[in-house]
This record gives sequence, C-alpha cells and structure tokens, in this order.
Amino acid sequence: MTHNKTVAAVSTPHGKGGIAVIRISGDDAFRVADKCFRLSGGKSLSSLSGGSAVYGRIYDGDELLDDGIATVFRAPRSFTGEDVVEIACHGGILNTRNVLGAVLSAGAYPAGPGEFTRRAFISGKLSLTAAEAVADIIDADTEGKLKLSRSAASGKLSEKINELYSEILTLISSVYAIIDYPEEDLAELSVDEIRLGLASYGEKIDALISTYRTGRAVADGIETTVLGRPNVGKSAVYNRILGEDRAIVTDIEGTTRDLLYDRAVLGDVTLNLCDTAGLRESSDTVEKIGIERAADRARRSELVFLVFDGSSPLADEDREVLDTLSFLDSDRVIVLINKKDLGIVLDVGLIKEKYDNIIEVSAVTGEGFDLLSDTVSKMYIGGDISLGDTAIVYNARQYASLKTAGECVSRAANALENGFPPDVVSVDLESAMAALGECDGRAVGEDIVRDIFSRFCVGK
Repeated sequence: MTHNKTVAAVSTPHGKGGIAVIRISGDDAFRVADKCFRLSGGKSLSSLSGGSAVYGRIYDGDELLDDGIATVFRAPRSFTGEDVVEIACHGGILNTRNVLGAVLSAGAYPAGPGEFTRRAFISGKLSLTAAEAVADIIDADTEGKLKLSRSAASGKLSEKINELYSEILTLISSVYAIIDYPEEDLAELSVDEIRLGLASYGEKIDALISTYRTGRAVADGIETTVLGRPNVGKSAVYNRILGEDRAIVTDIEGTTRDLLYDRAVLGDVTLNLCDTAGLRESSDTVEKIGIERAADRARRSELVFLVFDGSSPLADEDREVLDTLSFLDSDRVIVLINKKDLGIVLDVGLIKEKYDNIIEVSAVTGEGFDLLSDTVSKMYIGGDISLGDTAIVYNARQYASLKTAGECVSRAANALENGFPPDVVSVDLESAMAALGECDGRAVGEDIVRDIFSRFCVGK
C-alpha cells in the first residue's frame, strides 16, 4: 500500500445507481481534485474550508464528463486523518470508471484493498479492533453481526483493552520508579497491593475472554448437527430452521445418506448447520458410511439437535441412539420432540435422565421453534451481554492476544507467590502489555496489519 501517496478509489458499490462516490485521500488531494472538478465563479476546492459541499462540473483535461457534488474534508478531521475530497457523480459503470480515470490522470494513485481504513488506523483515527469492525459492518448478513460490528466500531472493546493497558502500565511504572530512583523517598508498593492488582487484571482479562463464546457464535457460527434415528423428521427440522426446503423429506427410511451443510440464524446466533443420515444398524454400504460420518460430526460439534418422533412410543432404535451418543455432554445437546402436530405420546423419562434441554416442536407447523431460538440465544448470549452495548471479543486474533495477556498475568501472579521480587514480576507484566497492544493495534506487526486490510474491499 502507498501510504505516502495520494490515492483514489470508488467507495460505492460498482454498478448502476443514482450516484457513485470517488474518494481521494492524501497530501495532494486538493491539487488532484482541482484538476478535474471545476466550480463556477473561478473558485477552487483547495480554497474551501473543511466540511464544505459544492456543486461543479467534472472534467478529464478539457473534456466534460459529468456534473456532481464535491465534499471537502481537511486533515485531521476526515475518515483517514488526511486531506480528503469525495466526488459524487452520476452512477453507472462506464461513467464512474471515466470519472475515476480522470482523477487518476490528475495525479492520484489507485487505492489498494482497505487502504482508506488502513490510513485511518495509521493516523490514529481508529484502533485495529475498530478498523476490523468497519469491514465486518460491510460484510454483516445478520442483525446480530451488525450489532456486534457496530459495538466494536464504536470503540467499546478498544476502551476495555486500553483501560487494562493503562492499569498495568501504572503498576509497572511504580515498581520501576523504585528500582531506578532508590535514593528518592518513593513509597514502595506492598506485596499485597501488587497481588490485588494482578488478581484484578486477571479477572478483567478473563471476563473479556469469556465473551468470545458469544462473539464467535454471532460472527462465525456454531458447528451444529441434527441427529436421530431414521424418519423422526431430522431433515424437516433442518429445513424449518433454514426456512427453505434444502433436504429431501420422504416417508422412506434412509433418504438422507450423506451430510448436508448450510448456514442458518436462530435469534442472533449463527449456526453452521448439518443434517445427517439416520442413526441405525444398516447393511447398506453407502448408508453405513453416512451413519459413520454423522457420528463423527457429532463428536466435533459444539451443539447438537437430537430429534425424536413424539407421535410414537420410544423405539429400540431411539434407545440405541441414546447409547451411541452417550459421549455427548448434556450442555451441548437440545432434544427436539418432533411431530407435535400429530400429538405427543412419547415418554421422555429415559431421555430426561441424560439431557436437560427438551423442547416439543413441529417441523410442519413451526410450533416450538421460537422457544428453540430463545434457548439457543440464552446459551450463547446470556447473562449481562448485550450485542450493542457490551465489549465483545469476536475474532480469533483478538482472542489469541487476550489469552496470551491472561497467561502473562497469571505467570506474574505465580512468580509473586513464589517469592520473586516485584521487578521480576514486571517482566511478565510487560509481556501482558505487549499482548494487549497487539490486540488493539498499538504494537501489532506490519505483516498482521497487511493481512487484515488485504481482506477489505477496494474503496474502503
């Protein structure tokens, strides 16, 4: 990326539309814009104050291309922190391309993916967590993801990380002041005060780390599998959750033989959903492979919807399913007693001995699926967490940095308990600060920054 050059790109989606916006950012933004955007009365964009929006005509040399609106932002009061001019022209693929071409001919360089947001990060306008959230807002395809991204973009996670960083820095500074200036009358922190500080830091980091379960459930999705014996309505449940007929549903046992995958949303939680072959003894080679894959998928799943036919008594095959899946912990299983529309006759006594979450549903009418949605949401977005208001960790990079910071604080606490002096403890605290700095971009490596912004679209 060319941070020292003036760059330009189309910042609106490509295609037909009422308007398109070409963004120009850099030290020469006004010089470039003045060459291709002309105001009436002989004024120039470079003579205008920041925040001005003016009508004018757009030229490529002496050729009139279009008319539109130019908006002026002066550094540092712009998205990138640099001088910025945004030219709004008539939308359309060819017209937009021609206007961008005129801007590039006037001296701007083509912006790379995410370059405007990267410049905002480098200029200190955004933390790295907030910059990542900008891309996530653009990519959000559920309300939950949008709320999560907006919260991060507003700086809620960065504020929590910065608070921790500052607290640890204060403790380290106090310790090193004593070491560096022993002749001064500086009151030394007691071991108990340091111990309390470390305990507080550890709790705050753990609290942030614990939100990753929610963040991942909303942003990336939970690996979820639908299981049960044949003909209990697994595929019908799968289709009902998806809201469309993706799996074939028939009265013939063994219709589903391989794994079917799709993404679904229940409440604000995203599910990486998998429909499976019915679990039973089978001599059919293809079906046996499907059953083996279903069991393997169950072992790797974080959430399982275990389906039973509520309109008939518990069958021997149901008991075999319960035995086969005995390795599943109760806290990752929701039992769905299906076919409620036909009347429930199933005795759930044996099922209750193994699993706590049991919901009666009808894949035909949709009854009970609102309760299923609420149950899943409470599993992953429970307690005091609010997607719009709580600082939530939602990507693996943030999680890994916080885990490292937590481990460093834990080592510092153990060193203190084992009688090491405070200056030795501070070494681990400096490592914790470095990890926190990586999390919000304060001390992140250039290769990580480059990788993050390379995933952005051009024009953002």
